[in-house]
Amino acid sequence: MSLPLLRAENVSLRFGGLQALDRVSFDLHEGEVHSLVGHNGAGKTTFIRVLAGVYTPQEGRILLRTGDGLEEVRFASPRDAQRFGIETIHQNLALADNLDAVANVFLGRERVRHLSLDEESMETEARRVLERVGAKLPSLRVPVHRLSGGQRQAVAIARALLFRAKVLIMDEPTAALGPGETARVKGLIRALREEGLGIVLISHDLHDVFDLSDRITVMKGGKVVGTVRACESNQEEVLGMILAGEAKR
Repeated sequence: MSLPLLRAENVSLRFGGLQALDRVSFDLHEGEVHSLVGHNGAGKTTFIRVLAGVYTPQEGRILLRTGDGLEEVRFASPRDAQRFGIETIHQNLALADNLDAVANVFLGRERVRHLSLDEESMETEARRVLERVGAKLPSLRVPVHRLSGGQRQAVAIARALLFRAKVLIMDEPTAALGPGETARVKGLIRALREEGLGIVLISHDLHDVFDLSDRITVMKGGKVVGTVRACESNQEEVLGMILAGEAKR
């Protein structure tokens, strides 16, 4: 098997007396959807915040593929993780509702020309990447609060892709979407996998998890319970791992 895009080795993190992560190991390959599942409080969100540069682990290390090998990296901030090609789409999408799609795609990384915003260049690039993800918006210039849930998800994904993401972390991407929009977002995730992105998916919906995933890692109490291949497992087995906190023997 080829080298992973990303590998976490024995990552541990403590908040005061709380052991939030306990020797978590995880890897992600090019063109793979690797899901994290578990009850609330299992450590999933804390772990992806480590991958995204929000938290620095006290033990263990994060490695990224660079050239022909893996290189250890340390992130001082989410901006550091973004520079290494790790983008996160949070459950709330982190969109500025009063701004339009173009402004949201470039939010925090706006282009400036002659001391003013380069609106023409940004609109051209935003249109290109939104077309790439198949977004059908009524206009690029309407405030995003007027868009549907699926359209807003597409804007958030477009923002990540514009800056050459290699690893895409998606937290509950189909939450609160209707069946039609859920199907469109899932189709987009499959298309991104075909393009070679590595996708870390968090979802409480095991049906979606099995529909999209290549591998599934179960967490409980800040630890990894086990990892299974979706094609070799089923919802009953994974639910049993979540409840029991141990892999099926």
